[in-house]
Amino acid sequence: MNTAKNEVQSLLKKLPDDCTIEDIQYHLYVIEKVQRGIGRAKEEGTISQEEVDKRFGKWTTK
Repeated sequence: MNTAKNEVQSLLKKLPDDCTIEDIQYHLYVIEKVQRGIGRAKEEGTISQEEVDKRFGKWTTK
């Protein structure tokens, strides 16, 4: 399992040398949100595409 420090170091290696603090913060924010979403999906499960279409179909037009 990666530690937070290892994940930050890995991110910094992937970013260009001229990136800003804001760039780094944004990427860390996105990584955290994705990790939370994956964790939530593992804990609570997911729904099928058909169920998504059913729930949100009234908002879309075809």
